[in-house]
Amino acid sequence: MARFGLHILRFARKYLPGMKATDFLNTLTGGLLVAIAGLVVLVEWGGEFAAPLLPWLVVLVTAILAVQVRPGRYAFVLVAAALTLALARFDPNWAGAAKKGLRTAAFIAAFFSALASLRSAAETSPSIRRGGRFLAQQPPGRRYLALTLGGQMFALLLNYGSIALLGSLATASANEEQDEEIRRHRMRRMLLAIQRAFTSTLPWSPLSFAVAISIALIPGASWAQAVIPGVVTSVLMAGTGWALDSIFKPRLSRPRPASAPPEGSWALLLPLVMLLAILVSSIVVLHFATGIRVVGLVMLIVPMIALSWVLLQTRQAEPGRRFGRRLSDYAFVELPKYRGEIVLLMMAGYIGTVGAPLLKPLLVGLGLDLSALPTSLVLISFVWIIPLAGQIGMNPILAVTLIAPLIPSAEALGVTPTAIIVAITSGWALSGVTSPFTATTLLIGSFARVSARHVGLRWNRAYALITALILSVWVFAYSTL
Repeated sequence: MARFGLHILRFARKYLPGMKATDFLNTLTGGLLVAIAGLVVLVEWGGEFAAPLLPWLVVLVTAILAVQVRPGRYAFVLVAAALTLALARFDPNWAGAAKKGLRTAAFIAAFFSALASLRSAAETSPSIRRGGRFLAQQPPGRRYLALTLGGQMFALLLNYGSIALLGSLATASANEEQDEEIRRHRMRRMLLAIQRAFTSTLPWSPLSFAVAISIALIPGASWAQAVIPGVVTSVLMAGTGWALDSIFKPRLSRPRPASAPPEGSWALLLPLVMLLAILVSSIVVLHFATGIRVVGLVMLIVPMIALSWVLLQTRQAEPGRRFGRRLSDYAFVELPKYRGEIVLLMMAGYIGTVGAPLLKPLLVGLGLDLSALPTSLVLISFVWIIPLAGQIGMNPILAVTLIAPLIPSAEALGVTPTAIIVAITSGWALSGVTSPFTATTLLIGSFARVSARHVGLRWNRAYALITALILSVWVFAYSTL
């Protein structure tokens, strides 16, 4: 696959001498990702005739990306190729599993591209930055709660960009503090509030990979059924974080000086609230009106909102920042910059899908029958296994796509599909605060100038253990009651 990508690069150097190789690859990558996103949306809306094209486009874009990413990401491509060869040797129906894995990778690439379009529009909005600055300047008594609630709203729009935006604003606010002791405690508490706010949206947000992937893997599951128990999971996670922060406040060696009042008022968050209301209401109304899966609606509605937002931003802009230029920059400059993340996410989905048929006979050979285990044990194990898998470098997408096909159906377990979704998304969210290999801990560690492992296993250790116990009780209660 990488050799094919090198051939494309040599072609560009030979026949397009006036264009830099990187520009050519970015243009080709961006064009393929936009095409994949468009075809996936078409399939979701009933255009099944486009489905056969997706595996070929995924192979092509992966080959192009493989020659551009660092070795850590390239290793995922090699593992995917090795598993495909192993599956072809031991399973006569390997082609079907490989095509399913490629379609999963296509879906992930399309979903990521849709979310990135909204992030691109939000990051250039002055109102979004003013709202984030207001949250970061809240006084100590309500700062954690403000960042938790506000951070959840930002997470819906910006995804991982919410951590980057609020993290930078929180760091700037903390650095204004002259007392080193207060500055250190303030930065730690603010960054943890931002991280936990983001991960607490994963169990219910229609824009989260946790919900999108889990619903795609569990037959009979839907966002409409999972959203209310997902909100309960979110409240339990956010509430636990706020309670721990309130109970275990750091003790200062000297009295805390009075804080300066924040600039502005809560009205600064009204544009964000209105935008979220438009987004969620559009998804809900169209879901019940058309019956199309929520993920299919998200991949269409989110880019349309992003386009409208960019159009409003560029009406009075300079010629160099007009609407057409912004669209071109997004497709052929911004989107290809996510090449490392795209390769990781696509290959994680593919590896999990292809690896499950190889793992199942191995479990049978070891005499491990998951259907013989108590249902509560199977479900609660997701809360613990997914975060533990994150400690050895397994992306939650990889862990879930690998494990979910191995468990018995919801009917066989005697529970609803939603009960399985609640268990999976709970473990997924906990992995986001503990795994040193996830973007959340890496970003928080970079702002705090500590390692991601320090963030996941020291700063979040007590929170993760207590929350895991609470969520285990919640998963058990929901599945039985």
